[in-house]
Amino acid sequence: MLAFELAQRFRKTRSEQRFISFISMSSTIGIALGCFVLIVLLSVMNGFEKELTSRILSVVPHGELYSKSESGIENLDAQLYRLSQDSRIASVTPYTGITGMLQSKGELKAISVTGIPVNSVSDKYTERVTSEDWQRFSTQKNGLIVGKGIFASMDLNIGDIVQILIPQTTQDLTFKAPRSITLSISGVLSVGGELDNQLGLMHLETASEAIGISSKSQGIQFTLIDPFSSYDTMRDIGYSYPQGVYMSDWTRTQGHLYNDIQLVRAVVYIALTLVIAVACFNIVSSLVMAVRDKQAAIAILKTMGATDRLIRNTFVLQGVINGVIGITVGVVLALLVAPNLSEIVRFIEVAIGIEILSGDIYFIDFLPSDLHWQDVVVTVVVAMFLSVGATIYPAQKAAKVSPSSALH
Repeated sequence: MLAFELAQRFRKTRSEQRFISFISMSSTIGIALGCFVLIVLLSVMNGFEKELTSRILSVVPHGELYSKSESGIENLDAQLYRLSQDSRIASVTPYTGITGMLQSKGELKAISVTGIPVNSVSDKYTERVTSEDWQRFSTQKNGLIVGKGIFASMDLNIGDIVQILIPQTTQDLTFKAPRSITLSISGVLSVGGELDNQLGLMHLETASEAIGISSKSQGIQFTLIDPFSSYDTMRDIGYSYPQGVYMSDWTRTQGHLYNDIQLVRAVVYIALTLVIAVACFNIVSSLVMAVRDKQAAIAILKTMGATDRLIRNTFVLQGVINGVIGITVGVVLALLVAPNLSEIVRFIEVAIGIEILSGDIYFIDFLPSDLHWQDVVVTVVVAMFLSVGATIYPAQKAAKVSPSSALH
């Protein structure tokens, strides 16, 4: 292709064209850097979203219905069976929730304990509780599993006897002396972040008895096929439920994490797309100077019969070559780094002795990465579009060069 051959020749640098070459190289480096950072950061955002789903949403229910009545859920078994037939629901679990103060060795700490049917939910906690702790918990009716943060901050040990103080109110909304439950520490729950300082697990029967639930449970927890549809799904189920219930979903309690991830993703995409765009403006600068420098050559080509289309395509290809080189280098580097980012960051943490993500603050203690090919494709398409767009003005300017004035 003649236009490609001419573009390759025009890219060759003479000593007096080194400044043009420098600008051209800077545009290539800018595009490569923009594509590399954009793909890597999008992979990090994907990693956070994946960890949110696999960690937080594996323990926190996607949705909840809990009875307005103090007696609990009516006709529990029939309702569980009916709800389990819904194609949007993966599983339903009865539960009783208790919020109170955990007392041990003269210390108090707020805790949110969930009473669960131990035998039917063991798979849900296999990665968060050791098999030894779960076995001990399942055989102790008064057993209590507490979050890792609570276990450490209160200096607890397996087998310690603790009390949970449950506040009570009267009809006139005055407080009575709290009700007390005596339990034994059976194990440790490790979810990550603030949840380790809040959560606890106990037997459903013990929890229901402690707060006077006359039915089997206070409410029902839902695990959905699509957890991100929880808002609409739970309201659809709640409004049609035959009993007066309150409804909730994970977006009310943990949704800020997901919203933060989406906000950062949008900001990253906009910012780094602008970086690529700025790099592409350097293509405009380099091509405009190249057109001015090559006016005589363009004029000679036109006198030899070269059409405006050929001249235009020559300079478009010259700019596109810079874009393709930059995109290729950036994408290849990103494909090498993104899948191994967690290990690279872990090595850096060990080398410099600084922890980037603290498990006490964040719900994970490492930098996750999950490369999605659609992110790579979108990045390449956007970068190519900007690269081609940057060549249009200089190419038009080259096509309008007049042989008579250029050779004068």
